[in-house]
Amino acid sequence: MISPNHMHVEDSQIKDFVIDAGLVSRADVEEVEKEAKSKKKPLGEMFIAKGKFSDDDLRRIQAYILGIPFVNLKGQTLNRDILTMIPEPIARKHNIIAFEKKEDALEVAMLDTDDLQALNSIKKKVGLKVLPRLTDSESMRSALIQYQKNLKDEFGDLIKTDADEIKTIAEKVPDASLDASEGDLKKLAEELPVVRIVDTLLKHAIIQNSSDIHIEPLEEQILVRYRIDGLLHDAMVLPKHIGPSLAARIKVLSSLKLDEKRLPQDGRFKIDMNGEKVSFRVSTLPVYYGEKTVMRLLRESVSGFTLESLGFHGDGLEVLHKALQHTTGMILTTGPTGSGKSTTLYTMLDILNTSDVNISTIEDPVEYQMKRVNQTQVKPEIGLTFASGLRTLVRQDPDIIMVGEIRDNETASLAINASLTGHLVLSTLHTNSAAGAVPRLIDMKVEPFLMVSTLDAIIAQRLVRKLADKKEKYKLSKAEVESINKVVNMDKVLETLRTEKIIHSKDNWEDIEFYKPQKEAGEDAFKGRIGIYEVLNVSSAIKDIIIKGGTAEDIELQAKKEGMLTMLEDGLFKAAQGMTTIEEVLRVVSE
Repeated sequence: MISPNHMHVEDSQIKDFVIDAGLVSRADVEEVEKEAKSKKKPLGEMFIAKGKFSDDDLRRIQAYILGIPFVNLKGQTLNRDILTMIPEPIARKHNIIAFEKKEDALEVAMLDTDDLQALNSIKKKVGLKVLPRLTDSESMRSALIQYQKNLKDEFGDLIKTDADEIKTIAEKVPDASLDASEGDLKKLAEELPVVRIVDTLLKHAIIQNSSDIHIEPLEEQILVRYRIDGLLHDAMVLPKHIGPSLAARIKVLSSLKLDEKRLPQDGRFKIDMNGEKVSFRVSTLPVYYGEKTVMRLLRESVSGFTLESLGFHGDGLEVLHKALQHTTGMILTTGPTGSGKSTTLYTMLDILNTSDVNISTIEDPVEYQMKRVNQTQVKPEIGLTFASGLRTLVRQDPDIIMVGEIRDNETASLAINASLTGHLVLSTLHTNSAAGAVPRLIDMKVEPFLMVSTLDAIIAQRLVRKLADKKEKYKLSKAEVESINKVVNMDKVLETLRTEKIIHSKDNWEDIEFYKPQKEAGEDAFKGRIGIYEVLNVSSAIKDIIIKGGTAEDIELQAKKEGMLTMLEDGLFKAAQGMTTIEEVLRVVSE
């Protein structure tokens, strides 16, 4: 057993280890150390903030220095009897998991070895020696989930008991689906079985990190699907007769009209699960067999993203950091719905959100609440549109303005004017590429000379699924390199991989290892998503092209000359790092 006073890692030990292992150059280490001292932050934390390595790399380093074993629990099914020796609330609060029991000792995995109080209280509780081990955040997440029964088990039990009870209620209300009064429907929606089924659906959607829940009435049954990492999966089939009660329950939660079934409605509600606040945006639509309900999940705690963690790097990252230092101008992010544009904007706002600036936003809807940011939600039905909201915002003495989306001529011209009159403006546009933003703005009657005086940087983005642990290496054949070279400038990607020291300066395509999921990985092949981006720096050469009325192709050509990676190239760059597969990048960009 390690004596408690040796469970702490000194900054100096981390510094020596990082330099000895060659993880970060000595010059960089000293620069980070200076900043850590001036900000009075632990050295390890500073390395993470600077994107030198991740939290989990730091944990591995600490484990090594302390001589504590590092365990990986990802994808492992833990023995429930051992797991539950530590009650779930304690496990969640302290990030500590019991995973292995010896005769007189319990092995526990934790994220923070400094948490001695937790260790001592567990020791008292289980009456065994406690052997601490370090693990990574992904392992911790997958272990904590195992406290929950899986959806199928839990639903199996619920359906047996609750769905039958619901049936009897439905029979009591004559033709419940059509002419039941608001009051009857409200009673229906508050019956315990319905409440339990809906709670379980929401809880599992959160556990599985879904972005959307679809509840669809079919002819014989109700289908529930979750969108996870961008793809829809069937989650559950429910008996047909509970459809109206489910719809009613969700309407009660989101304060919609219960007796209105012939028109679409939308609303929202919020729940708190294990201390994590999640907002649900709800939309109902009459379909042939009843009402279809779709809920979009928005996690509120998004701060703490960095541009690096979203997948920006190299020149693109530089361009954005420079643009974010300007006090006027415009930064646009473009891409289809669900390509992560809002997250990029919020992350930039998070960086800009210091105590000496006033930030105001006009959004539809407000997806994440941000501290000290004045966020306004558009309400077209009372005349509060992007345009009218933006007019008022400018009078509210903001330094930085975020406009959720530029949809029409009026908003476009107001946004451009706001940035001309000394504001930094962030917004989104629906176009397919960064260069495509220029003709789009010209369609919206923005004068080229005004565009040139305001535009700083334009981002285009998509989300690709990240490979999980079950992946295997392979190398590209000559033929594959040639066929990819037709759509991507392979030389430029290689050059970037070398400049950013991802590969050796002598490596060529035939030396680089790519990854694909193992055959047996199935649904677990991918976990989470990361952005692929093109970041277009609006340079003086590009301004000339805009003034002369050049096309998107002309602009893109010049941007590439100046070193811009296209989305495809950035995707290949990330595939070469083993984050995703080449197929996934082609699938997402060709859509």
